[in-house]
Amino acid sequence: MFRSISIALVAGLFLASTPPFVAANNNKYSDAPEDAVTCGSAVKLTHVESSAASRNNEVFYLSSERKSLGQASGSGQQIVTVVGGQPTSKNMMWWVRGPNDPDFRKSDSACSDGTAAPIKCGSVIRLTHLDTMVNLHSHEVKSPLSRQQEVSGYGMGDGNGDNGDDWKVVCTNDNHSYWRRESKILLHHEDTKKFLGASSTVKFTHQNCGHQCPILHHLEAFSRGSHDKYGVWFVEAGVHIHH
Repeated sequence: MFRSISIALVAGLFLASTPPFVAANNNKYSDAPEDAVTCGSAVKLTHVESSAASRNNEVFYLSSERKSLGQASGSGQQIVTVVGGQPTSKNMMWWVRGPNDPDFRKSDSACSDGTAAPIKCGSVIRLTHLDTMVNLHSHEVKSPLSRQQEVSGYGMGDGNGDNGDDWKVVCTNDNHSYWRRESKILLHHEDTKKFLGASSTVKFTHQNCGHQCPILHHLEAFSRGSHDKYGVWFVEAGVHIHH
């Protein structure tokens, strides 16, 4: 459903900023399944717990948009939330890239072989919000509702950021060597050693966000030390790039 509005933009961004997949590296990924998530793809991240808890069978996705709660709540950086019932929204598309500083993450850096390289479990990636070009980010600032760790969109809108944008793909299926579509994963924040999460019970309302709340009924995205059902995600929809 996103191909008609996104594929040209996605392809242009990838070709401009990511080295092409080198044919000589094909043997390196000879064991990669056809449904492996690849570098340069634009994907939607489904949150498992809140989607399962929905009474209306809504699917909840990681989302961002050009809004902020201001300095009075958290860092004032661009909001990142989890939203249901908007399956065609451009706010939910994330570009899969290598880490902010590949040399710093040298032992487990993803995408060193360029666009379309399959991503192995345990690799470190960045997720750049396709519409606003800020990076999925976390840092030691308390989140506004649950008072866990804030998750935000960081950067100046050019795709650049810092090492707080780096996340490790943790596959929950021990038999998988690659990050695969529809397979459950955790995202581990490398700087603070916490996991990306959300909860169907932690929601922005008039009572906790005010009558002018810009993200009414969104779920708070947070990072936390526990790896449990609140931190489980999977990728299905998106624009998947293959060699």
